[in-house]
Amino acid sequence: MLDLYQRTWDGQPLADDEYVISSDEKTSIQARCRCHSTLAPGTARMMRVNHEYDRGGSLSYLAAYDVGRACVFGHRAAKTGIAPFMTLVEKVMTSEPYASATRVFWVVDNGSSHRGQAACDRLAARFPNAVMVHTPVHASWLNQIEIYFSIVQRKVVSPNDFTRLDQVEDRLAAFERRYNETARPFEWKFTQTDLADLLARIERHKQNEHSQQHTGCDHQPAAQPAAA
Repeated sequence: MLDLYQRTWDGQPLADDEYVISSDEKTSIQARCRCHSTLAPGTARMMRVNHEYDRGGSLSYLAAYDVGRACVFGHRAAKTGIAPFMTLVEKVMTSEPYASATRVFWVVDNGSSHRGQAACDRLAARFPNAVMVHTPVHASWLNQIEIYFSIVQRKVVSPNDFTRLDQVEDRLAAFERRYNETARPFEWKFTQTDLADLLARIERHKQNEHSQQHTGCDHQPAAQPAAA
């Protein structure tokens, strides 16, 4: 996966018609209707958001991010699952340049919508030029779509002050269009070299802990005789 971010696969550079897609879901985005209107910031006054609200439902935002072109494809659904994820895949893979690409790599985590070999086989059966690549377990932070979702959280969802759920959808769609007009690829800096260095430091730390534990066992103070 880190090699893909540097446009290599199995030691070979990717061709111009090969692409890397980072995808995941942002779940449970709620429409929270505040009981009192939000006051915009003013002179020497911060924005004021009432803490009491009514719930107006929730949705999931599925997104696919082309890491080389900084292009986002979004799909909004009532919940996550295999069907909504494949709808997003269909949206991407039936559009150019992906439809005629030699290969399109899909970087995903181990969520239930795209988990395991079954998900890889399902994707390849529908689109033979698509290759699914899973992040390591507990390492979804390596998925670049999470950076995009953090931007969405700050610039779209917060503060959560929507009267209706369709307002959430409209704002997500509007931001997506704006992002595609202005964004540039993320400057990803965590490489295979950084990973090797991190693993080496973890291994040294484990060895030091193991050594300290054994040293402590060998130098236990002798038991003192009981007082007469």
